[in-house]
Amino acid sequence: MVDWSNLQNVEIDTLKEIGNIGAGNAATALSKMLGRMVRLKVPVVNMVEFKDIADFLGGPEQIVIGLLFQITGDIKGMMMFLARNETGAVLIHSLMGDLAPVSDNGEFTDMELSAMKEIGNIVASSYLGSLSGFIQKNIYPSIPFLSIDMANAILSVPAIEFGKTADQALLIESVFEANSESLSGYFLLIPDIPSLQVILSALGVRRNAQ
Repeated sequence: MVDWSNLQNVEIDTLKEIGNIGAGNAATALSKMLGRMVRLKVPVVNMVEFKDIADFLGGPEQIVIGLLFQITGDIKGMMMFLARNETGAVLIHSLMGDLAPVSDNGEFTDMELSAMKEIGNIVASSYLGSLSGFIQKNIYPSIPFLSIDMANAILSVPAIEFGKTADQALLIESVFEANSESLSGYFLLIPDIPSLQVILSALGVRRNAQ
């Protein structure tokens, strides 16, 4: 089983820097789209076991917004954006202040869901573009699939597909700052084994798949 467990601090720092470059590009794109200043930073990059990811979101029964991207090109796998339901609502309204409020039953309007997809798409594309430039490989994200459900239900998708070959994912905390709000979401990068080998080799980590 291949995992990220023996990454050294220098590789983790490199991944964080790649994330910060992507975050800067995403913030620029969001600012242009929204016509207001948006800041985005990556304070934490961790290797996390699938079974522990839900804890970062408030527990397995926490209702979260999940955006799932299939990754194709020279690197294949999945990327996910995850945020608590209430965080997603505040994030949308902080960034897109002219949207109608969330309904009393907590459901999002079609416009709000479309805005969430576009925000996630911009940030995911920026992160993957940054990684692509670093490792000199073509990486393409799909159109995102959005779901709102309990954390354990949403996380079951990558766990089922990749759980037999990897027990960890790269967890990238993303902090959005707009209109004095500071809100956290999380990106998961889950490459398949050959793709993981390519990424780790680019980071200077040598190992063989078991």
